[in-house]
Amino acid sequence: MSDEFAAPAETLAPAYTGRLGTDPIPALRMPKSETEPEAAYRFIHDELMLDGSSRLNLATFVTTWMDPQADRLMAETFDKNMIDKDEYPATAEIETRCVNIVAALFHAEGLSPTDPASATGVSTVGSSEAVMLAGLALKWRWRQKREAAGKDTNTPNLIMGSNVQVVWEKFCRYFDVEPKYLPMENGRYVITPEQVREAVDENTIGVVAILGTTFTGELEPVAEIAEMLDRVAADGGPDVPVHVDAASGGFVVPFLHPELEWDFRVSRVASINVSGHKYGMTYPGIGFVVWRSKEYLPEDLVFRVNYLGGDMPTFTLNFSRSGNQVVGQYYNFIRLGVAGYTQVMESLRDTALMLSERISRIDNMEMITDGSALPVLAFRLTGDPGFTVFDISHELRARGFLVPAYTMPANAEDVAVLRVVLREGFSRDLAYRLSESIEDVVDRLSQGLGVGHTARGFAH
Repeated sequence: MSDEFAAPAETLAPAYTGRLGTDPIPALRMPKSETEPEAAYRFIHDELMLDGSSRLNLATFVTTWMDPQADRLMAETFDKNMIDKDEYPATAEIETRCVNIVAALFHAEGLSPTDPASATGVSTVGSSEAVMLAGLALKWRWRQKREAAGKDTNTPNLIMGSNVQVVWEKFCRYFDVEPKYLPMENGRYVITPEQVREAVDENTIGVVAILGTTFTGELEPVAEIAEMLDRVAADGGPDVPVHVDAASGGFVVPFLHPELEWDFRVSRVASINVSGHKYGMTYPGIGFVVWRSKEYLPEDLVFRVNYLGGDMPTFTLNFSRSGNQVVGQYYNFIRLGVAGYTQVMESLRDTALMLSERISRIDNMEMITDGSALPVLAFRLTGDPGFTVFDISHELRARGFLVPAYTMPANAEDVAVLRVVLREGFSRDLAYRLSESIEDVVDRLSQGLGVGHTARGFAH
């Protein structure tokens, strides 16, 4: 072939036998020379193939699938810095709409369908930031009351179960609050009103109740805890607010169990956090924290900045972040509506109940939660089958399913469980295949086949 018709060298270069295919790429230092965009993409893309499939990760509550249209919207808005509300007013408006939608879903007080300022809340980077903000508001309000009464403010404490997510431990450590953990016990993995009554004192800034625990997906008795605190206050004891950690259940319970009163319909509930990237069905990380009304968010915690082009209030631990998660959440709100969210949650619940029924028929398997409260299953082994839940988890991973095994929290550590979190994108067919895989794994382990792992330090 003459030089006149020779193709450019890069179009003839084999995909995997060029420099990237034969020379090592420095992992911990920048390379000395540049790389072609497609080659760099291919190099990183191929390495990421070593990750497990996110859709088959039944350990996570976090969303792993969205509509293609949502994918497109979120890709189009990666570059918008949401803190810059003067430069990106449309994104700021969408965030305000989302906060109002969440506040209304949880029955916040004094909401107006036309006044965006009537809702008190903010979007966050998941529930972790939301928890920090809610905890700060509890501490500030407690301190203000104590100072007004001329009392000491040096020893605040926060009451919660030992089943809380680690972010609550982080809040207490970072912001100098004593955590008062209420223990679990074999067969009970939520806190009780009686435990709360025994634990509260004048230094308690609040009680955390969980709507959908990480360990089992159970709903803690918010209304009953609040009623107990009402009686404590009426008898002359401390007047303690409740914060509901609805990270997992806040976008499930209003649609599956709308009659259940756990939110601002319970007068002692001061604030609620929820994860949009869990059952809000938006990619990570997006969360929200909302307060009953403005009086529950101390003004001292709100900062005002004008160096981005306009005077704006801000109450976040983060500053710059992409607006695309809020855009994705708003897409879900208007795309699905109440009817759509209800249909999705009912479908997930039905799949969970089917899976629960099939698992419960397996020898030595006992269900702890069946997916009727949240589409989350927790189950354990009974008797002495000769293998552990950790062995089951290990063998399921070889079949492509990531099903976590772990021990329960304080005072119930001798109980080890498996947990399955069902999310949008995990079909009924995949659930059948999972149940068949669990049956097959248990059968093989019962025969002494395939045992590859037992948790260190765990005796069945």
